[in-house]
Amino acid sequence: MANRTFKTGESREQPSLLPARIEDYVGPDNPVRAIESFVCALDLAKLGFRHADRGAEEVGHPPYDPADLLRLYLYGYINQVRSSRRLEREAGR
Repeated sequence: MANRTFKTGESREQPSLLPARIEDYVGPDNPVRAIESFVCALDLAKLGFRHADRGAEEVGHPPYDPADLLRLYLYGYINQVRSSRRLEREAGR
């Protein structure tokens, strides 16, 4: 098993059955695009996020990417989703 730095989901650029790409589900004016741009512009390690500069040599099960967790948290904050279970359902939607 190859060492992975973080747990990762499917790439938004990966072709799938319907629609052709996961990226096609999100409209161009959807607020998640702004969240994505904002989080990508941040230096998470410099801001003090743990594991943001995790190396591949770490042992054990990889943690979730801090950038993905921040995106999820910001999405919940913007949409007033306070419950972690509701946030999980929203993430699957």
